[in-house]
Amino acid sequence: MSTDLQWLLLRNHNSFVVRKSPEGKAFSTEPGNLRNIHSHKFSGLANAKTIDIKDSGSGIQITTRKSKASPHAVRPARTTMTIRNRSGPRRAFGIVAGLAKRGYRPDLRTAALARTSALISAQREKKLTYPKKIRGKKAAARS
Repeated sequence: MSTDLQWLLLRNHNSFVVRKSPEGKAFSTEPGNLRNIHSHKFSGLANAKTIDIKDSGSGIQITTRKSKASPHAVRPARTTMTIRNRSGPRRAFGIVAGLAKRGYRPDLRTAALARTSALISAQREKKLTYPKKIRGKKAAARS
């Protein structure tokens, strides 16, 4: 079945669609949707090739769907790569950008890099904020 026909069938009848208001944008929570926008381009269900980037306990997990796998195969139809937390953001960006450079959905390159960047910044620990020291006349007045 072609991806266009799959999208026409899934477009209105999909359990992953989230509509806040009838006139507003429709969002999607399906796996493989990098921007969470309900459209054919970003759909993880209707496209033969998808990229799914999510947070895991050991780092960032990148899952891609093999385009020539049987539609009935579940595990062998996907390839999973895990980027450890201590690998650093430049390595993560290189791996994600490498997918697009090899020709695997080059149109999703910016969306994949944005999702990876957001996950890395969310994993980073916040710096402690120390109280500001009082200096000059105010410090002399206190003591």
